[in-house]
Amino acid sequence: MDGPQNPEGIIMSNNNSAASGPTAVDHGRSDVLSDLYRDWSEIMSSTELTMRLFRSIFDEWHQPTVEPEGVTYREDVVGGVPGIWVQPTDADPSKVLLYMHGGGFAVGSAASHRKLAGHVAKALGMVGFVLDYRRAPEYQHPAQVEDGVSVFDALVASGIAPADITTIGDSAGGNLAIAIALSLRDQDKAGPGQVIAFSPWLDMENMGETLVTNNDTDALITPELLEGMIAGVLGDAVDRTTPLANPLYADFVDFPRLFITAGSVESLLDNATRLADRARAAGVDVTLSIGEGQQHVYQFLAGRSDLVDTEFEQIAKWIKA
Repeated sequence: MDGPQNPEGIIMSNNNSAASGPTAVDHGRSDVLSDLYRDWSEIMSSTELTMRLFRSIFDEWHQPTVEPEGVTYREDVVGGVPGIWVQPTDADPSKVLLYMHGGGFAVGSAASHRKLAGHVAKALGMVGFVLDYRRAPEYQHPAQVEDGVSVFDALVASGIAPADITTIGDSAGGNLAIAIALSLRDQDKAGPGQVIAFSPWLDMENMGETLVTNNDTDALITPELLEGMIAGVLGDAVDRTTPLANPLYADFVDFPRLFITAGSVESLLDNATRLADRARAAGVDVTLSIGEGQQHVYQFLAGRSDLVDTEFEQIAKWIKA
């Protein structure tokens, strides 16, 4: 059964339906994210970048996000992994978002994503921990998944109930949020209560249909960019269909509730829709939200986009359902 279409153009679906609907009416400045992506694309196409400069560019990812009010930050090490706690005023400290940042497993950081994580944590009434997991190419798969599992285990050891932990991430971090839950299940450990994936990047074979059909509308993602990042995280030793690296090949039996988003004009759109189909076929409670006219990880517009603010309200209702 189709879910509600909210007035900002977020098209919601759950269980066995697909998402479709009208173009979003966004009262925020949604162009700032597209402009940032186009600027990055121009730099990457015209300049020889060292890894240090590549990472410096992507640490600008926070710029479209308005600083959330009533949220404080604290650096910490949890389970041997450094990161940043995001702590909204009056949040329930017994409920934790384990946030995995995006960036092709190679770029992005807790610093680039702390504001976005702060908005989500505030909307959900939880605290969050944004990991600075080991990045590729210095550390290849499964180092990133292992770091996430280590943090999860440490949170449980500290007294947090597994069901009160939500694994969440964007892009490559969405992949990791899913893989952490799969890894915990495969180890016969209690997993998270739910998983949230913003614009997840899952297809390590680099064969998605929307890589072609949305190539002209996506301001950042190209097959060539993804291919370089795949080489960095998998190298020659890891098969591209390994389920913890490419969850499109995973068995989703006994997987937690799953909330997936994607922008309708982004090249990774069909990563989200294929994931939803595969998880639903295994009996998972899946909600898919498509932001019409939106770019990759459009949630970075938090605080300046009515569409994103409304979607966070929908996620909060989903969490409490």
